[in-house]
Amino acid sequence: MKRILFIAGIALTQLVSAQNPLVTHIYTADPTARVFDGKLYVYPSGDTIAPKGREKEFQRFCMPGYNIFSLENGATWKDHGRVLDQNEVPWGKKDSYGMWAPDCIKKGDKYYYYYPAEPKDGSAFRRIGVGVSNSPTGPFKWEKNYIKGVSGIDPGLLVDDNGKAYLYFGGGQELYVAPLKDNMKEISAEPIKIQGLPAGYKEGSFAFKRDSIFYFTFAHVFPEEGYTIGYATSKSPMGPFEYRGKIMDNISNGTNHHSVVEYKGQWILFYHWWDISGFNKMRSIRADYMAFKDDGSIKKVVPTMRGIGTPTIGDTIQVDRYNEIDGAKTAFVSGNEPIGWMVCDAKNGSSVRFNRVDFGNGSAKKMQARVASGQRVGSYEVRLDNAKGKKVAEFAIDYTGGWNNWTTVETDITDKPEGVHDIIVIFKSDNGCEKTVNLNWLLIK
Repeated sequence: MKRILFIAGIALTQLVSAQNPLVTHIYTADPTARVFDGKLYVYPSGDTIAPKGREKEFQRFCMPGYNIFSLENGATWKDHGRVLDQNEVPWGKKDSYGMWAPDCIKKGDKYYYYYPAEPKDGSAFRRIGVGVSNSPTGPFKWEKNYIKGVSGIDPGLLVDDNGKAYLYFGGGQELYVAPLKDNMKEISAEPIKIQGLPAGYKEGSFAFKRDSIFYFTFAHVFPEEGYTIGYATSKSPMGPFEYRGKIMDNISNGTNHHSVVEYKGQWILFYHWWDISGFNKMRSIRADYMAFKDDGSIKKVVPTMRGIGTPTIGDTIQVDRYNEIDGAKTAFVSGNEPIGWMVCDAKNGSSVRFNRVDFGNGSAKKMQARVASGQRVGSYEVRLDNAKGKKVAEFAIDYTGGWNNWTTVETDITDKPEGVHDIIVIFKSDNGCEKTVNLNWLLIK
């Protein structure tokens, strides 16, 4: 058993790793997920704290602009930076903090990014603009004017198999759809109200097609429950639709805006929650797997901490986003660590299980752990698939300067594990030791 101490932590800049929530270095909401040329991208909005002195203006949400993320490796999200700031909207009101849910769609060899903003001409609560790029991450050339004949929030795009494109939008009691011209910058007919939806407040339009059926999904408020994610189906992209029920129940009523995508043969629901901030106006994007029944209906998705993805060599494994835990707890990470959670209060025999880790072709040689400890008694080991499975790593516990003083340690990986396995971290110490080590994450390399 080897132990190497790294005094400096790993800087999280443009590459951020997480399970649920997916991104923790900034607040993100309203995720639209897309797969372009086999790669997964997410186009969210962004929450921020209201400027000092303007708190009363932004009692709902304060949203200054958009970043773009892509999935790198098995579970690492790359932040491509700010793609559009509120004060860069050619037709937008300055410092309005009203950049709500966007979308991006590919048609031909071009990428079209749609977004709502408050217009400086005061003609509507929100108008919808568009930009075009040769790349899914931009830069985009933004149209000088908003799309004529469209007012509302939450643009959602669908390009059918025949190349025809549709823009879904709206917020309130009604949602709308309009066909787009081939240039993707103008509507080709007047918007129509989407028929067949239940009464109540609705927003967050997102449509997709599966097995010749068009699914129209939307955020829907039930008076007795709050925001849920609902869906309806049709044989036509413009309806009428038949309401089929809920995809996800309300979670803490911080709105629940979403998207649905198929990636590598699995369907995924992207959504947001505010558990990391403790404030329902500061949200973070999340994702969980989604499944269909034989009749085409959608099985209700229950939010998980584990989320999606299969961490592999070079990815951070957030073991606090566990599948199972026994004898230990989780809490917000302490000290000056990036925002997130840790496994804590682990005593002798405590364990935590994290499913689906890809060790690749057996080339992994080292495993790192981000830890803090106020004592130096015991160890923790990593086993495959079950508590009695093959041991592939073991770390001795050392004093790091206290329970809030974090250090990265490294040890050898033994037996050259290959392929995808569940991992179980088992904590070992003297019986009189009620706290062994605080564990933030693992990483194989």
